[in-house]
Amino acid sequence: MWGNSSNNANLSWFKGELHDRDIQDAEAYEFVEHEYEHEHDYETSPGLSPKSLGKQAAYEEGSSIDWVREEAAERERKRAIHSRRGLHGMLGVVLDSAGLWLVIILAGVGVGVLGAWLDVLVKWLGDIREGRCREGFLYNQVSCCSGLDPGQICKEWQTWSEYLHVSSIFGQSLLQAAIYIALSIAFAGSSAVLVLTYAPYAFHTGIPEIKAILSGYVLDQFLGPWVLLIKALGLALAVASGLSLGKEGPLVHVACCWAFLLSRAFRQFRQNEAQKRKLLAAAAAAGVSVAFGSPLGGVLFGLEELDAFSNDSDVMWRGFVASVIAAGSLQYVDPFGTSKLVLFQVSESETVWRGFELIPWMFLSVIGGLLGSLLIKLNSAAAVYRRHSQLNDYPILEVVGFTAITAAVSYLVVFLRVQSSELVANLFQECDPTKQDYHGLCNPTALGANVFLLVLTALVKIAFTAWTFGMMVPAGIFLPTIAIGACLGRAVGLIVQGLHRAYPHALIFSSCPPDISVRCISPGFYAVIGASAMLGGVTRMTISLVVILFELTGALSHVLPIMISVMVSKWVADACGKDGIYSMWIAMRRYPWLPAREYRDRGETAAHVMKPAVNLVVIRDGDGGCALGELDALVRARSFRGFPVVSGEGELLLGIVMRDRLRTCLEELMADDPNMERRCTFLPPSRVGPGSSGVVNLSGLLEEAVLQLRKDVPLELVVNMFQKLNLRHILFSQEGKLVGMVTKTDIAWLLTSESHSMHAGALAEKYQ
Repeated sequence: MWGNSSNNANLSWFKGELHDRDIQDAEAYEFVEHEYEHEHDYETSPGLSPKSLGKQAAYEEGSSIDWVREEAAERERKRAIHSRRGLHGMLGVVLDSAGLWLVIILAGVGVGVLGAWLDVLVKWLGDIREGRCREGFLYNQVSCCSGLDPGQICKEWQTWSEYLHVSSIFGQSLLQAAIYIALSIAFAGSSAVLVLTYAPYAFHTGIPEIKAILSGYVLDQFLGPWVLLIKALGLALAVASGLSLGKEGPLVHVACCWAFLLSRAFRQFRQNEAQKRKLLAAAAAAGVSVAFGSPLGGVLFGLEELDAFSNDSDVMWRGFVASVIAAGSLQYVDPFGTSKLVLFQVSESETVWRGFELIPWMFLSVIGGLLGSLLIKLNSAAAVYRRHSQLNDYPILEVVGFTAITAAVSYLVVFLRVQSSELVANLFQECDPTKQDYHGLCNPTALGANVFLLVLTALVKIAFTAWTFGMMVPAGIFLPTIAIGACLGRAVGLIVQGLHRAYPHALIFSSCPPDISVRCISPGFYAVIGASAMLGGVTRMTISLVVILFELTGALSHVLPIMISVMVSKWVADACGKDGIYSMWIAMRRYPWLPAREYRDRGETAAHVMKPAVNLVVIRDGDGGCALGELDALVRARSFRGFPVVSGEGELLLGIVMRDRLRTCLEELMADDPNMERRCTFLPPSRVGPGSSGVVNLSGLLEEAVLQLRKDVPLELVVNMFQKLNLRHILFSQEGKLVGMVTKTDIAWLLTSESHSMHAGALAEKYQ
């Protein structure tokens, strides 16, 4: 049997005996001869046509697609198009290709415009918590103060106390804090109400689900039009509320929802799940491109984190095109008013780095790896506690209460009060006398106070992020992680800069310019190093992370230190836990996603993880066949994705029939025979005996490509087959008889429970 109950996978492989691994390849595989002909004889199947037997059944929510079937269908569709002759044939090829690229272009443009709209909305909502523009209520602070010379004070932007003409200092502070907290609660509460009422799938980041969907998991409700609308609007409200979350990760979900909506208008995507996922992979790359202003990083993110382009170079090319178009659309709209894609520009006045700086950078890398691993553990523990506590029954109350705590605490600390994007942008900047000092960061006499506030901000954000990432609001973890690392990096940079000012002639600073008025230490770039180390520790990304960071900041001259920090932080974090934050959430929800990492068994065989035949629900095709009524009752009573089929003659394995195809066929048969009194058989027509003219032959429903192995093959081989062949199941037989079965969910549980044994499957009940 195969389905949700595969959660009961046999994990006794930990205690099994060692088996001989020197099994010959010829003995490892066992194939049952079915004697199928290319043209079935359907005379024994009255009322059932070959077309109905081959009818494509819609996949059920929560199932996995058959990649072999989908790819074969796509090849057949393309063969039919290219086989046409004349002008009609040429036009068909052109229209087919034009339809594909039209969807890619529309997806890229749509994602770019959506991303720009979200940036503008988030900035405006976040700013009105502190004040409003005198020229118009709909202007954010940047638009209101545009056109001013560097260092000039903006008089057009008014705080609420100024707008309401409150003169006393105590009254101003009380009014500002009250409006700040009240609007934060209103924004976050509205986001939670929208998500819970209209689109529960719009909460969280969405990247774990996207990874599962791209690997073949069917979750169309996660990509619906309501999810797109509520995710976008709820995301803007949640980010503007000041909660410790970001919009970057959820933009990948928004991009995939938009591409899914476009695909419904084109038959080649609507009727083929594999092609639909290739389109979603390109859209996901475009989403990252817009989120960070990083078109190349978006493509590499799809390759490394989503594992979307590993088997098809054409998909990577489509993702590249979609990323470029999305980034171009974002730059054309220009939501930041800078005419640049770079979100957090790093000053390039000091492009040389010294060898002694590797010491503090290595320190930041180690700290980033340790804190990244700590954040993952805190976040998973918070999610499990939330599920098993009364908070699970009151998600809106939780959001409102925690937002009030976050706003109240944040208002007291200047670096917590502002939006994370504004904080990061200023932490990445170097001190410039022509520009206004950002809350005293450039004041050398306030070194101790600045370091204390930055470290305090980082620690508080770790606690807030660990709890916020999982509440009933759209939430990303990229920007909070960047902010945490940037605070720590800037603090270390200020300390090193202070030491250089105090001891300019020390041996360690001998490579600095002799003139102490010339800057040697760049604290802004230390913030970039801290951000890269923290991101590496949380996400465990490597190549794509480095590219995203230098595209995000424009710090192309410092790519090598960024690479070193990411490498070291990943090594440190891997020593504390194998996988990143997204893999942890996939494990907790128990999605059938297989990580691409190499698996090594300890001498176990397939018998240690397979479900024995005695524990399976099988269809037995006896001497007189089986009753259609019994099959209909089985399909209605059981929710398993497939049923092995054995013959009554010694219970020889005939194959496996999937529940969706069987149900579709039975519904058609029921229209002709409502009582379902006829008999049926799964034996091939050549093996059906005489006198069975009234028997319905269902052999065409059996899966055409079924992999059968012996149960004593190494477990490592079974895992590799699932990872590399995109299998949904493997049957095990001995002398032609069924002895067991393993599904993709079983292997996913095997790999995730090994990595995340503490919380694996803790959230599976609700989401699967």
